[in-house]
Amino acid sequence: KTLMQGIGRLDFFFFLALPVVRDGWCAPEIVESACMQVGASRHPVVERFLNVGEQFIPNDIQLIAPERTFAIITGPNMAGKSTYIRQVALVQLLAQMGSYVPATQARLSIVDRIFTRIGAQDNLTRGESTFFVEMLETARILNQCTDQSLVIMDEVGRGTSTYDGMSLAWAIVEYLSGDGRARPLTLFATHYHELTALGERDGVHNLTMDVREIEQKVIFMHRVIEGAADRSYGIHVAQLAGLPREVIDRAQEKLQELEADDDRRKTDVMDRQRNRRKKNRSDESQKLLFGDHPELN
Repeated sequence: KTLMQGIGRLDFFFFLALPVVRDGWCAPEIVESACMQVGASRHPVVERFLNVGEQFIPNDIQLIAPERTFAIITGPNMAGKSTYIRQVALVQLLAQMGSYVPATQARLSIVDRIFTRIGAQDNLTRGESTFFVEMLETARILNQCTDQSLVIMDEVGRGTSTYDGMSLAWAIVEYLSGDGRARPLTLFATHYHELTALGERDGVHNLTMDVREIEQKVIFMHRVIEGAADRSYGIHVAQLAGLPREVIDRAQEKLQELEADDDRRKTDVMDRQRNRRKKNRSDESQKLLFGDHPELN
């Protein structure tokens, strides 16, 4: 038994040391103040399983309390959002177990817990739907996280209707970014582009995945950049997956119809707001001219 434990320990240390030499991992600097500043981080598992000739695109991580604790990440499907937030959690986990990390440099604080809300699954034996399981996990995070926690959330709210899901996601962002019991370091990946308006809150910033459109082709660069996405390219991804041409064409037509309806609704709202402001100005002008005499108004 002692021999087996010794061999297992040696095996463990060997495989912690191997990527340092083979893949250029670095020793993280551990600091007291809550932060996660990592240069050119990589996902160690994805990187190892790339095809010959492929290269993993590294990305920086910048979370610093109190001025930059919450990142809202938007971007298309297949652009790399989920890979990025997972590699953030792995970098933190490796650092806290005493390992080197897959990056060129790293400056990290110790977190008390790493909370994740990733993926979608139900629990048939307990009669729990996918959305209910998602909310259970979210509730655990909101009720137990502290200022020293790391929170990773992916597509919260997608298991219900659009407006319900977006409203919940909005409230969760507000709660974790200052309105709740704690302000943990948080990465929040979402397709609700409306949430990017919360980037104006203290400590919140927007990140997106770099995408290029060249000759009617969409190219995912897999780079995380500052800013917000305005499209998800879901139909493009469906086309890559091999959906029939007639389905793709019909989806494109319907998308254009829905976007046109949305533009009309926005225009109507703006017109109503403009007319309301004009009426208010007119009422104020009448009060200035005639005062509050009912006979003159």
